[in-house]
Parts: sequence; structure tokens; C-alpha cells
Amino acid sequence: MSQKSNSVALSIVIPAKNEAASIGGVVTAAKTEHPEAEIIVVDDGSTDNTAEVAGQAGARVISHPESLGNGAAVKTGARAARGEILALMDGDGQHDPRELGKLLEKLDAGFQMAIGARDSGSHASVGRLFANGFYNELASMLSGRRILDLTSGFRVVRASLFKQFLYLLPNGFSYPTTITMAFLRSGYPICFEPIGAAARVGKSHIRPIRDGIRFLVIIFKIATLYAPLKIFLPISGFFLTTGLGWYAYTYFSLGRFTNMSVLLCSASVIVFLIGLISEQITAVTYSKFG
Repeated sequence: MSQKSNSVALSIVIPAKNEAASIGGVVTAAKTEHPEAEIIVVDDGSTDNTAEVAGQAGARVISHPESLGNGAAVKTGARAARGEILALMDGDGQHDPRELGKLLEKLDAGFQMAIGARDSGSHASVGRLFANGFYNELASMLSGRRILDLTSGFRVVRASLFKQFLYLLPNGFSYPTTITMAFLRSGYPICFEPIGAAARVGKSHIRPIRDGIRFLVIIFKIATLYAPLKIFLPISGFFLTTGLGWYAYTYFSLGRFTNMSVLLCSASVIVFLIGLISEQITAVTYSKFG
């Protein structure tokens, strides 16, 4: 007698923390649009009845005993998912499950990850719009690829590839930044599909200044993992140019080569060598994904 397979085509992973007001509607909408999908809600240490509401709506609920972070919840859901494709969306009502269809079509077209890119009217505030625009431009410069929405949590991706990068993903809100840059560094085709995002239900868990700085730090961390010399080479060039400029000034004005010139030129060489070593480490790190 043959055993029925437990595999599913699509798993929808929804991290949630104190989203009792919205999670029921999100799960119901996801089930309506994708009745065959596995829907996993990861309750990240909520102090309200998020888990109960999600379970009543028909989701498979996994609960963290304490809050570990949005990224940690996504990783928990990804590990538990049985689907060949992962769909990631927020539990606050911003993401419309009806828009998953056009992202899934992009995977059928050969892309390994499709990301929902929010339009300018879909950001919570002018500050968030400006910050995300800055992150997008910086990441585009570092990666050499036009990135429309680096921080979007609404995306579909091949599960087997996503799970390879779980060890790289941070536990906080910046996991989308990391996975996007990691896919680009590994040469996997990704695309951005315009979407609209509704106003969230309830209060945002993101703190603009604290998490903004964290996003920026993550970008530079991933940049050093993605293309280290794009960070270290300009810094090295700055030290070298400054050192040679200072040498020229002191030579013609004082007739001597100062210790400051030696220090700046030495710093240029050291920074360049660190960048070169980082480049080799990066190549080794990603060789298993090639």
C-alpha cells in the first residue's frame, strides 16, 4: 500500500507578534486565495492571543516561548515548512495574499526569488520612505544591480535555496536585506514586482532610529560578504590620496616627509590587504552555493 506524500507545493510563512487584531483576517485571506497551501504562523512570544486567533483561522501555529525577533520567526517557519516554495508575508494586514499569484508567476518564468516592491504611497511615513530609498540606492551601488525594495518582507522563493542561507540571516527585522544580497552574490536570478501595501493594523514594532541604524549596519555587513573590495578599496584610496597629498604639502612647505604621511600611506596598504583577504573569504564562503 502506497504512503501518501506529505509534501506540498506552497508554504506561506507568517511571522507575528501581538497581531491578534489582524492575523485572523490574514490567514483567512491566504486560505481563500491558496486553499492547497500550508499556512504557518510563527507566534514570536506574543502577549496577546495571536496564536489562538491564528489557530482558529486554520493556520498551523508554532510559538516561541519568548520574543526572538522577526527574522528568527521567519527562520523557524522556514525550517518547519514542507513546501517546495516559500511565501513570506507579514501578519499585520499590510500584504494582500491575492498578490502572491503574480510573484509565483515570476518563479515559473525562471526566477529563484520574486520580491514585492512597494510603491511610494505604501510606506508608513515619509521618514520610512526616505530611509528605504537610501537603503535601496546604497545596496544598488554595492551590488551593481537595481534594487527596488531591499526591506520588503513580502516575497516568494525556492525553499531549498532559501534554507541554504538560514545561518546568514539575522534574528531582527533586517532578514530581507540579508537574503536579497545573498541571492545576488550567489548569482541566483531575482526580480521585483510592484505591489501595494495597506496600512498596518495596530502599532508597528519597528523603532525607526534603532532599527534604521541596524539596517545600515546589516547593509555594510552584507557588502563585505558580497563584494568587500567595493568597501575597502575606496577607503584605501582615500588614505593613500590623503597621505600623498600631505607628503606633497609638507615636502614643498617644510622640505621633509612627515610621520603623518607614513601613517596614512601605511593605513592605505593595511586596509587594502584586509579587503583582499575578505574577498578571498567571500569566495570560499559562497563556493558551496555555486
